[in-house]
Amino acid sequence: MRKRERENPCGICGHYHKYEEGEVCGVCGHRLKPAEEEGAPAKLHESAFPTEVLKDFLFLGSYDNASRSEVLKTLSISHILNTVPACQNLYKNSFTYHSLQRDKPMDFDEANQFLEQCERERARVLVHCMTGRSRSAAFVAAFLMKSRGWRLAQCFQWVKDRRPQVQLTDASQQELLEYEQKLFGPSAQSMVPTESFASLGFGLPQRAGDIQAPMFNQTPSIFERVNPNNVPANFTFGAERTLGVNPQDNNNNGAVNPTSTDNPMMDGS
Repeated sequence: MRKRERENPCGICGHYHKYEEGEVCGVCGHRLKPAEEEGAPAKLHESAFPTEVLKDFLFLGSYDNASRSEVLKTLSISHILNTVPACQNLYKNSFTYHSLQRDKPMDFDEANQFLEQCERERARVLVHCMTGRSRSAAFVAAFLMKSRGWRLAQCFQWVKDRRPQVQLTDASQQELLEYEQKLFGPSAQSMVPTESFASLGFGLPQRAGDIQAPMFNQTPSIFERVNPNNVPANFTFGAERTLGVNPQDNNNNGAVNPTSTDNPMMDGS
């Protein structure tokens, strides 16, 4: 290896190869895109790493990202959702694949079932299409709507903030709008996703189905549920016996007998 190659690793993947000459990286498989016009400089390939949409769980990327097994293993990704029927699953022995067989309409429910299972198993999953801009982004937005209870505009902005190159097609937007009405009701006001929405970041609503903390005043006290009139005469608190009226003493006018021993002494005089 030449000295220049050792001193100048690839700026995309960090591995040493003749990337300026268009050589394919032997580790991650990326290379520089060819120039569109003669004499124009070559364009850098998009990042070799997919975009993390939900921390330690959901990643969004392209078919190029899905073809780099070493990169996926570095990110601990074990499951892959292939949203394009024409794309091949390259590493069936290394990853768990789920391929959607239908192109149109988009089968959001089938994809969500797979992603929900991955989340329950705490598995990291990559959702990809060819470019990682429209189709796969639409499936990720649909999953956020279903699992988090967010509206379409919020889901789109969440994904867009993390992967700026996302650009939904008109067909994808229309199918997402229909899925939003399916989840939230036909009378729900639709929010068409546009790039003009402000970044939401914090303050998004809680996911649907979250368990709310119980209120303390919902359960009555055990003392409130006991009727004082139903307490038996021989009911004791702790080790002491409740004082009672001695029915044999007719001269105390109903006063409480101060003696509380179990065997009262009798006057023999």
